[in-house]
Amino acid sequence: MTRVYIAQLAGTAIFDPNGEQVGRLSDAVVRPRSDRRPPQVLGIVAEIQAFRRIFVPMGRVTSIDSDAIVLSTGTLNLRKFATRPGEVLVIGQLLDRRVTVDRDGEAVLGEVVDVAMEPDKAGFWRLGRVAVRQRTKRLSRRGQLYQLPWENISGLGADRRDQGAAGLVAATEDLRAADLANLVRDLPLRRRVELADALEDGRLADLLEELSPSDQVELVHSLDRGRVVTVLGDMDPDDAADLLNALPTAEKLELLSLMEPAEAEPVRQLLQYREGTAGSIMTSEPIIMPPDATVAEALAMIRVRAQPPTLAAQVFVCRPPTATPTGRYLGTAFFQRLLREAPSELLASCVDTDIDPLDPNVPMLEATRRLAAYDLVAIPVVRADRLIGAVTVDDVLDHLLPTGWREHDG
Repeated sequence: MTRVYIAQLAGTAIFDPNGEQVGRLSDAVVRPRSDRRPPQVLGIVAEIQAFRRIFVPMGRVTSIDSDAIVLSTGTLNLRKFATRPGEVLVIGQLLDRRVTVDRDGEAVLGEVVDVAMEPDKAGFWRLGRVAVRQRTKRLSRRGQLYQLPWENISGLGADRRDQGAAGLVAATEDLRAADLANLVRDLPLRRRVELADALEDGRLADLLEELSPSDQVELVHSLDRGRVVTVLGDMDPDDAADLLNALPTAEKLELLSLMEPAEAEPVRQLLQYREGTAGSIMTSEPIIMPPDATVAEALAMIRVRAQPPTLAAQVFVCRPPTATPTGRYLGTAFFQRLLREAPSELLASCVDTDIDPLDPNVPMLEATRRLAAYDLVAIPVVRADRLIGAVTVDDVLDHLLPTGWREHDG
């Protein structure tokens, strides 16, 4: 293929010469020129594993098409990717750039929706045609789409301050929140803010949950207070509590006071526990059902797509009410046990009472030890015979790994 549009390539599998997949394309890197000539593509950014993006020089790329990118070698530099001064990410920074298109001597205002790259006569890949959608005053009407040479467009070389992010949102909508967070860390702050402004509240909440505390605070401070409050309500209570704990006390209390009472209450409950205890890291909204619910009803709850795997591994059985803090905690019905029982069987007959629950004030190390000793992915946290939450493996790992582990190069 002699011409490929880069945003359309996002997520395309990358293979070594032996046909083994080594990652997926995340972006392409260029260094814009001072004149109007199209810049050379320096390389591609490959997502090779969770939280790891690396740079692959274009000289290592043998072929590119819509289904696969093939490299000339399987030996790659695994150093974590970071842009150097003067470098620009095509998807991350050029999409949505507001530009002026020269159409037969007439200046037309538009926004970049994609950029193509193609090899020149010497075999070097350069940015070529640019897909630009004309801007219109009517929100309900989409402007005409132009595909023009780089030289016919003004505004691509400048770091414009009026850039939107609709194209970037569209290009990354299929990314997992963790992968989106990885991409966001490589963007300038201004571009991060533009992306955050364009994301739906739920998607922004998922993104914030995957960022480091310093990145969370930086982004939160750039957002409108009302938006921050809404997004905090969409976050899992334990993640919202972690974010608030990273803020100055006065700001934390202000945001809590602005949240809806029903959303703020579980967060307040988590904030009352001393840092480093089971209560401070627990999830306050595990799957909870009464003892007279059936196995079929429990399996239906587990199958809900939004349930994290660590929480979907078991159902905590409690007397009503079934919102934390619950009525009397009775025990745990594990997923594998439920699969072996008749759908009409009551949960009361499937309860495992051999696992001692955690007190919310026990040290996190004890919670870790219990998870390992019982081969569990989640363990109940109980106070005065009432379930108040559960500590999961991912809760523990998030707090045991060193600060900044998401950005670690090793």
